[in-house]
Amino acid sequence: MLKETLDTNSPKEHYSENFTLPVIEQTDTQTTRAIQQQTSQIQEVAQFMDVQQPTQHLLKQMDSIFFNEMTDDQALSPETAEKIEDWLSKHSIYELEKLNESAKAHFLHQGITFAVYGEKSGIDRTIPFDLIPRVIAKQQWNKIAAGCTQRIQALNLFLADIYHQQHILKEGLIPELQVLSHEAYQPMMLNNTLNGNIYSQISGIDIVRDRHGDFFVLEDNLRTPSGVSYMLESRKMSQKLMPDLCNQTVAGIEQYPQLLCEILAENSKVDAPTIVVLTPGRYNSAYYEHAFLAREMGVPLVTSRDLFVENDKVYVKTIRGRQQVDVIYRRLDDGFLDPLSFRPDSTLGVAGLMSAYISGHVVIANAPGTGVADDKSIYPYVDKMIEYYLNEKPILCNVPTYQCREAEALDYVLANLDKLVVKEAQGSGGYGMLIGPKASEQEIDLFKIKLMSSPSAYIAQPTLDLSVAPTLSHQGIAERHIDLRPFILSSPERVEIVPGGLTRVAMQQGSLVVNSSQGGGIKDTWVIDEFSI
Repeated sequence: MLKETLDTNSPKEHYSENFTLPVIEQTDTQTTRAIQQQTSQIQEVAQFMDVQQPTQHLLKQMDSIFFNEMTDDQALSPETAEKIEDWLSKHSIYELEKLNESAKAHFLHQGITFAVYGEKSGIDRTIPFDLIPRVIAKQQWNKIAAGCTQRIQALNLFLADIYHQQHILKEGLIPELQVLSHEAYQPMMLNNTLNGNIYSQISGIDIVRDRHGDFFVLEDNLRTPSGVSYMLESRKMSQKLMPDLCNQTVAGIEQYPQLLCEILAENSKVDAPTIVVLTPGRYNSAYYEHAFLAREMGVPLVTSRDLFVENDKVYVKTIRGRQQVDVIYRRLDDGFLDPLSFRPDSTLGVAGLMSAYISGHVVIANAPGTGVADDKSIYPYVDKMIEYYLNEKPILCNVPTYQCREAEALDYVLANLDKLVVKEAQGSGGYGMLIGPKASEQEIDLFKIKLMSSPSAYIAQPTLDLSVAPTLSHQGIAERHIDLRPFILSSPERVEIVPGGLTRVAMQQGSLVVNSSQGGGIKDTWVIDEFSI
């Protein structure tokens, strides 16, 4: 089975070799028929066992100190929650759990699994899917979309600036040394002008809501953001498991692969460009997504063995001979792209690729060197970027952040570790972080040593009371903390965001960590065009 992960922005995109070969995909028709048969069998078994039905007013019983996305959002009409509640109340907990299991079986048959790295067993897991959707009113979605558009425009302008005139650094708004000495900063990108100054064509922005229902950006993902296949597969499951609810008033997301193809083409100056998806290979943790997107876009999925460079032009080997490549959607990190420019031991990249790129003969999406803009130590300055480049106030604000590299901030963090969340600036996947309110005294003491030995490697933030959503648990319907990752597509001509994105959910009671590697799951995200579904 192929591995999948949501743990993005890692300096390595997990080049693990512990996995088995992919299973053959079922067709949508076969999968739909199997799920329908399963649903019918589940209902028959539930009737036979006389399983008690959940009580009415399920959602109203979930009184909480946290903001409940389903019941507390004033932009959603009461009828929305009532219709979902009515659908849930017609099914027993046994039936709902079996429906969730059928979704798990679907992911397994499709080969959508992930590995928890560091575990000796190396076992592949299917990501937990919760069938109760996360619902967002179109009014709220419009704010999210506008904020993401604004943010990615500012980040692209920042990247264009630091690789050219460096005005924002010279004016002292962002420390020059912090940017130019960053490990993701690529000097060979200096004065290399890109079409429309678009460095990040595909971006993922992680958004949370606090106990008041206000939106905040938690993290930017500009390198090789993944998870869009989960977004699309989650929608397929909603349509199959609850077709009466997931109807025409839920905004569609199925157009994402076509939009992605169009956006990639618009970043090239060539009419009808040849596009390929460059994958490290089937051993990669996100290979399913690479293959899925290539298939849906109708473009070749290639590895380094399929490409070569001649006279600063990139070619793909085909059965009809070589063909020049105009756009490469790469799904491997900078260090592996070209053994002549980066890691000389890389067998995943293409020798001479950067020479062809700098010569302007091929587009690489996302551009090398974008990682400097999504580092957690640069994140605190994005609000300033928006004001500096766009002369606008941020629509979506950052979470207040303490830079441990600064002496005053470090003193505060060390004195308040029991109240803060501390993260590695280059970390991802929920690894290497401390959640102060849930940590033991021993864990806090050990983290103090880490902080004092390498303060510049960490940032800290207050512990947010993340919003919750109704989620199926073994005990029934319960609240669980969630976040949201919209996917933003950028070209010189436009910015596109499909309505919804990926909702990640902390499946463990009380947990604030939504990463799949830490036990997190996923939900379908419904943006509704009207006040009822």
